[in-house]
Amino acid sequence: MGKISSTLIGGIAVSLAAILWGLDGVVLTPRLNNPETGAYLDVGYVVFILHLFPFTIMNFFLYREYNKLRSFSSGDLVILLLVALTGGVVGTYAIVKALFIVNFQHLTIVVLLQKLQPVFAILLAAVLLNEKIKRNFLFWAGLAIVASYFLTFGFALPNLKTGPQTFYAALYALLAAASFGAATVLGKKILMKYDFKTATFYRYGITVLIMLVFVLMTGRLDQIQQTTPTNWIIFFVIAFTTGSGAIFLYYYGLNKVKATVAAICELFFPLSAIVFDYLVNGNRLSLIQWISAAILIFAIINLNRSRETTPKNQISEHKNDAGGITCL
Repeated sequence: MGKISSTLIGGIAVSLAAILWGLDGVVLTPRLNNPETGAYLDVGYVVFILHLFPFTIMNFFLYREYNKLRSFSSGDLVILLLVALTGGVVGTYAIVKALFIVNFQHLTIVVLLQKLQPVFAILLAAVLLNEKIKRNFLFWAGLAIVASYFLTFGFALPNLKTGPQTFYAALYALLAAASFGAATVLGKKILMKYDFKTATFYRYGITVLIMLVFVLMTGRLDQIQQTTPTNWIIFFVIAFTTGSGAIFLYYYGLNKVKATVAAICELFFPLSAIVFDYLVNGNRLSLIQWISAAILIFAIINLNRSRETTPKNQISEHKNDAGGITCL
């Protein structure tokens, strides 16, 4: 009974984290774009603030993590830097850019395309970690990629003349998925030596330092003056809920359930995104997009099942800083 209760609690925690990520991807982060006022925030500045607030909160609870600096080898620091660059900087920048481009029109598509992350993670694990690729990988990965095409474009060919936004947003979403997949693989090396709290703390911290240099060099720090009161409220909500809050919920749950159970619970991420996009923005998927979304999710579930042999303490796939959209 105790084991069942523990698994149930873990599943609920992962599901709640996934729902928070869906809320962020559709409702919160896109509203930092301010299309109604024309005061568009720079994506780099948004990524900086989205990391700065959660990292500031972490310092109140995880300040002892600074003691680990003395135990890090040069190799550990290099890997942490690469994790921050891929999952924190490039991945978050790409997904935020994708959400801004579509301007509330195809948010569900962007969120669902991000679910291709396991495809890139498995490929990179084979290259970087010499992990064997299961024989059925090509089938499920190919099916997921085909489904993602029909999810984005339906039966039509991409038409850059009549509507390039969806095409470019899809490319950014795929870049985000690839970046998060790379961060997942690199994160496994860190998680072999340190726990997730250390990995998460330093990924956020290093990302903040990188993005601070970026906004200073590009002169984007003056974006503070263009940040509206509503923007600040959204930043704070993200920091406490879909940011650091969802991450710790996810890892709390992941410690209590198998990887395959967690993968199924994570389906609340795309499903909640579809619901929120309809309830808040009035957007609906077409029939072919619904079918493609179902096939994509089914293929990703089977890809995750093929990775169940990976030790649970080496799995590092969380979704955010960009309001639940960033991965380690």
